[in-house]
Amino acid sequence: MNPTIKNSLLFGGLLLVNNFLIAQVVQPNIIMIVVDDMRYDEWGGGGHTFLKTPTIDALAEEGTQFSRAYHAVPLCSPNRASILTGQYPSRHGIIDNTSRNQASFMLDLFPKYLQAAGYKTAHVGKWHMGNSPKPRPGYDYWLCMEGQGKTYDPKLYEGGQEYQYEGYITDIFTEKSVAFIKKSAENPFFLYIGHKAVHPEAIQRDDGTTDLSVPKVFIPAARHKGTYANEMYQRSVSHSPSGRSDEGKPVVQNAFKIRNETMQKDSLWITALDLGVSEQSIRDRAEMMLAVDESLEKILATLKELNIDDQTAIILTSDNGYFFGEHGFSLERRMPYEESIKAPLFIKYPSLVNPVSNVNGLVLSIDLAATALDIANIDIPNSIQGKSLLPLIQGETESIRPVAFIEYYSHENPFPWTAQMDYRVVVSDRFKYIKWLRFDEAELYDLVNDRNELNNLIHQPAYLNVVEQMRREMAELQLEALGL
Repeated sequence: MNPTIKNSLLFGGLLLVNNFLIAQVVQPNIIMIVVDDMRYDEWGGGGHTFLKTPTIDALAEEGTQFSRAYHAVPLCSPNRASILTGQYPSRHGIIDNTSRNQASFMLDLFPKYLQAAGYKTAHVGKWHMGNSPKPRPGYDYWLCMEGQGKTYDPKLYEGGQEYQYEGYITDIFTEKSVAFIKKSAENPFFLYIGHKAVHPEAIQRDDGTTDLSVPKVFIPAARHKGTYANEMYQRSVSHSPSGRSDEGKPVVQNAFKIRNETMQKDSLWITALDLGVSEQSIRDRAEMMLAVDESLEKILATLKELNIDDQTAIILTSDNGYFFGEHGFSLERRMPYEESIKAPLFIKYPSLVNPVSNVNGLVLSIDLAATALDIANIDIPNSIQGKSLLPLIQGETESIRPVAFIEYYSHENPFPWTAQMDYRVVVSDRFKYIKWLRFDEAELYDLVNDRNELNNLIHQPAYLNVVEQMRREMAELQLEALGL
């Protein structure tokens, strides 16, 4: 079904045509910003120990913050596909970070529905559903890096040709975004910005492996380097600097045994993994976030300068989280714990009167496609499995789902020790149930009384009914995710 503009249109004023007053249809502009690897709490107002992000803080305060937003899958390629299709990985088929160039050209991307409804559409930044930087369908303007790209002086594919650029990649993306906004201000537009920050420098091959000869370091803009040189991050009680997992996580403990053996065989892993995650890594990430915050500031200033700020919705989120050594993890930002699966999510939609400032209901990354189309007053196609978040923002309801479902398909690359760690997760208002699909193991956490997920309740008799209920819900939701 090709979505059409809804009958219940928004009207921005009256026009005099042939002596008749007619309503003028307004389609709000939409800017979606996806920050790479940004944790749910990696911003000033989110609880970070020292990072200052005044613009993101203001966006959260002026718009709506979603305190219980989750990634449908906490991994770059599949979750980016989920954001842009509104589908679970088991439906859209991008299930890991191996190169799926051909498949990614055939995805049912929601920007094409905006384009068909008269929007000018742009993709600026990281794509990473396949390493190919060539334009995908549904976009009028395209600027993309191949694979992970480079932080400084990157080669970027603009339109149908590759160009060499000079400068810091966040700044380049910002300049190109501002130029698109200025060029498109007379029409409704959709702009997707996929930041490289706060991802470390890396080269990922088509088979999903990474080149260990390239140091996995975080590179701030030169102007920000050293801003937090003397700061110390306040660690979680689940932090494990030695790389050990907590008790009650046998699948994780087994993986770490394999990890230790892998590190002994290849010493390059010792530096690459950054076990416990060093203070320097956390400082560098924070300094990278400063350019992201400045980028948002420049975009908002441009909207105000063009007098279209009250006509533009802003959505800011990430593709997955990151571990700062919690539960013994670092680079493995794909595990089923809060630091990885929980998402930062802020939506500012100025057209709404008295929006809810904070939403506690469970939401997922698959909901963003439906939300964008709903903002644009376009019918949501049946292919989208997510739900619009506007009823939550408007205060019409406190929840759109009783539980959130998350799925993850493991792959032997880039981390051999995570090769068998397929899992499914169901999160309710209070509990999280994790089922490891290739092991006869599961985990249950009380997120209200054990927010750091230290005490696995799965074998406690008092919680048998909770486990059984969540098992049933998981089975039903897996079928829904498959589209059955």
